[in-house]
Amino acid sequence: MDLFKQVFTLGLGAAVVTKEQIEKMVDTLVQKGEVSRNESKDLIQQWVEKGEQAKQELDDIVKTRVNQAITNLNLVTKEEFLELERRIQALESKNVNKDEN
Repeated sequence: MDLFKQVFTLGLGAAVVTKEQIEKMVDTLVQKGEVSRNESKDLIQQWVEKGEQAKQELDDIVKTRVNQAITNLNLVTKEEFLELERRIQALESKNVNKDEN
């Protein structure tokens, strides 16, 4: 059981393990007598929650790193692109109106 706890304390491991995989691991522990049936449900819930939390943390880290890379590469964000598109449309509209007068 200590081995499984060590695996789950690693955020990446917890993030990629599915609920079904967790249930299989806990069932193995129950069969070996290392965990009781009653404890197994709590253990599954704890590990699923840790996995979801680790996945969210990993997602946040990836988003931060991607945003940093975009900033370092001086790439335009979608919001910046849309703003420029709006400005161009506004200028084109002014130009069309100016030509009509």
